[in-house]
Amino acid sequence: MSKFYITTAIVYINNTPHLGFIYELTGTDVLARYHRMIGDETFFLTGSDEHSLNVERRAREEGLSTKDFSDRMAEVYRQIESRFQISYDRFIRTEDPDHVKGVQDFIERIKQHDDIYKGTYEGWYCTSCEEFKQDADLRDGFCLIHPTLKATYLKEENYFFALSRYQDRLLEHFEKHPQFVQPESRRNEILSIIRGGLRDFSISRSTVRWGVPFPGDDRHVVYVWGDALTNYITGVGYGSDPAKFKTWWPADLHVIGKDITRFHAIYWPAMLMAAGLPPPKRIWSHGFMTIHGEKMSKTRGNILDPGDAVQRFGVDGVRYLLLRELPFDRDGDISWETMTDRFNADLANDLGNFVYRTLSMLQRYFDGKVPAPDGDTVALDQQLRTAFERAIRGLDKHMKAVDFTAALDLIWQAINRGNKYIEETAPWVLAKQSDQRKRLQTVMYNLVEAIRLTTYLIMPFMPETATKIAAQVKADPKASWATAREWGRLAPRTQTTLGGVLFPRIEKPEPVA
Repeated sequence: MSKFYITTAIVYINNTPHLGFIYELTGTDVLARYHRMIGDETFFLTGSDEHSLNVERRAREEGLSTKDFSDRMAEVYRQIESRFQISYDRFIRTEDPDHVKGVQDFIERIKQHDDIYKGTYEGWYCTSCEEFKQDADLRDGFCLIHPTLKATYLKEENYFFALSRYQDRLLEHFEKHPQFVQPESRRNEILSIIRGGLRDFSISRSTVRWGVPFPGDDRHVVYVWGDALTNYITGVGYGSDPAKFKTWWPADLHVIGKDITRFHAIYWPAMLMAAGLPPPKRIWSHGFMTIHGEKMSKTRGNILDPGDAVQRFGVDGVRYLLLRELPFDRDGDISWETMTDRFNADLANDLGNFVYRTLSMLQRYFDGKVPAPDGDTVALDQQLRTAFERAIRGLDKHMKAVDFTAALDLIWQAINRGNKYIEETAPWVLAKQSDQRKRLQTVMYNLVEAIRLTTYLIMPFMPETATKIAAQVKADPKASWATAREWGRLAPRTQTTLGGVLFPRIEKPEPVA
């Protein structure tokens, strides 16, 4: 059995989540579910980043202690992840005692290699990025990533990590591991930054009290990137469970947003090298979800609420629409209108009709019991089988490439081949002709077999829907992928059940002016 360790970025808890947060989680969850389905021993880590100046400020605004505010917001994120069927193995908090201990051990390990020194930083700071900025990162004093927030000028004593010493080692790592950062466009951006020269960065703050105490100097706390990034190792036992850590590290895949690629692809591997630990195997940097071409952002206020999305489309509907509408390697625009169009076309018309029509006819013609195929396979039968076998091969190929859009496109081609097969074979006509009984048996077997395979194809994307359909055709959701994927595994005489409509059509909202 292979092992697969996958992570999301841990989320700032200074505000409630928007739909862009669900986008990253869903994509990561799909990969974790796929790897479990194919038999890999999988560990999926997500969590909350609680040690930031923004969290302190929000707690004060709400009249709460920082700890009470953090506890409350972490639970908000846990609940919404549960609602969206996010199948994490651990939800780590940077307040967790094993994380705090692991961070301090990690910093001590780097200090022993003489890669941390004390100095003074003076310059501009973006509180939303939790990062000191260079002039090129600002426009008229505002951060380019958070253009509604003006940077603050700070001067303070910090401990610094000697990132500049790792320029050559990072370039060598990128050369030896061309898949380290993906997609290619993001890899090229990071290489350009490294080749342009690296500056040492602050790894502590002396003017903030909410955080992990800096080992050896309690006047400082570990700065956010020395704290937050370390969750990827503390979450699997670093500093607390050596056997577990040895089992899972290095991570197979970090899934992150493009705005924090630099920290994950430069800061993080350099710190790991300094601590004598291997970097993660691969980093996937997805694009932004945009509305009318603008990044969805809490500070801009142009967000789509996850709760509203569930009310409109259901949990599985939202999961499908996010990954079908938005390519995972670049920015993508989305709106209630485009989501509604896709929902009605793909889920209500294509998938929903395919399942309901097939099982309705099976009830009518064979009392819901799957007939044995009888007779020679004709071209139409082979075309249906080929479409599903192609989708299965494509699922394996595109999951490795983190290309959800391509995988779903092939799955929907197979589903639509099923709908077309119904029209071409016309079971309602065959049922009226006594001499076509054997042909009807073959047609209906093929259709239900296509539905059985559909349950596995959509399982990582829409687990609740897949489980419902699997129950109707008595497919085993936990069956071995190596055998379940084979055409013809549906046992004749299987008793199916006819459920309700999976995805009722919904009214399209009025366009926003």
